[in-house]
Amino acid sequence: MLIEFIGAHREELIARTRTKVASRLAPSATEVELVSGVPLFLDQLIETLRDAGTTSSQAMDRSATLRGAAMMDQGYSAAQVVHDYGDICQAVTELATALDAPITAGEFHMLNLCLDNGIAEAVTEYVRLQDRSRAAGEVERSGVLAHELRNRVSAAQMGFQAIRSGRAPTNGSVAGIVSRSLSGLTALINRSLVEVRVDSGITRSVRVEVSELLQDISVEGLLEANVHRVSFNVTPMARRAQVDADQEVLAGALANLLQNAFKFTRPGGHVTLEARVAGERVEIDVADECGGLPPGKAGELFEAFKQHGPNRTGLGLGLFISRKGVEACGGVIRLKDLPGTGCVFTIDLPLAAALPSPNGESGA
Repeated sequence: MLIEFIGAHREELIARTRTKVASRLAPSATEVELVSGVPLFLDQLIETLRDAGTTSSQAMDRSATLRGAAMMDQGYSAAQVVHDYGDICQAVTELATALDAPITAGEFHMLNLCLDNGIAEAVTEYVRLQDRSRAAGEVERSGVLAHELRNRVSAAQMGFQAIRSGRAPTNGSVAGIVSRSLSGLTALINRSLVEVRVDSGITRSVRVEVSELLQDISVEGLLEANVHRVSFNVTPMARRAQVDADQEVLAGALANLLQNAFKFTRPGGHVTLEARVAGERVEIDVADECGGLPPGKAGELFEAFKQHGPNRTGLGLGLFISRKGVEACGGVIRLKDLPGTGCVFTIDLPLAAALPSPNGESGA
């Protein structure tokens, strides 16, 4: 019987399957998948075959669903499940043929049916769990965003009422609360606009003049710098440069980097914005004076909901969304930590190709 054949040749089947998994181009094999995943999947197959002969199809489906959920909980992707099951099936078929094993056509049919059910149920459960997790995450994120917006609007309203009633001066601490609240609202809106455009896939690439982008950003940056009591300097570009990008997404990503710099730079410190052409690339630097990063934290900085430093306001999404926005524009963000001084965030984008001039020659 097929179950006995698999049990008797378990080690040979594991070795054959590992060879197939290791040589696969995509999804690429992981060490865990090779060491423990292949035996797990083979044992799952044996259990499925045993269920096929002793239980109802409904019970089999429930069992396959539980096994699928267990595999996903252990970190296996849907693609790994599909391909690993297929590799095991090929290994069983090839070895049975090579050894001329007495396995009937009906048993091979049952093998294919069990594999098909196992894959379908595992992937279905994976998608269900993923959708549930995503939905919960979206609800939580929306709730936190609404809470942040309400707090800032409420603070601005109360501060404005105090100023209008004459109980607080227009240039005192209460006015500072209003200014910071409005600044926080701007940051949340910028972040949300980038996130919505990137996640919805509605980005639109246009030719962007980098010097004009920096000039527009600098106006808002000066206001933000005053709120945080830091100086802000924009270095003019030495030469004209253009990039192909979604202007709103790129501007929002850059604004997020600046807001992060203003937030963590100590009062009296400096934030600088500078752009240059480097070969066939355009590099935009945002340098702050945050004092540098704690050891080992540079790799976490662009993760969602990660915050560093004493200022814990906000959702911890600004840098994460900036990276998503820049990548959607075809670029990357690099980070240089300057211990004891601060950080330099660099947006690196391809220089736009020169447009042909009316007479047929290439031009800027």
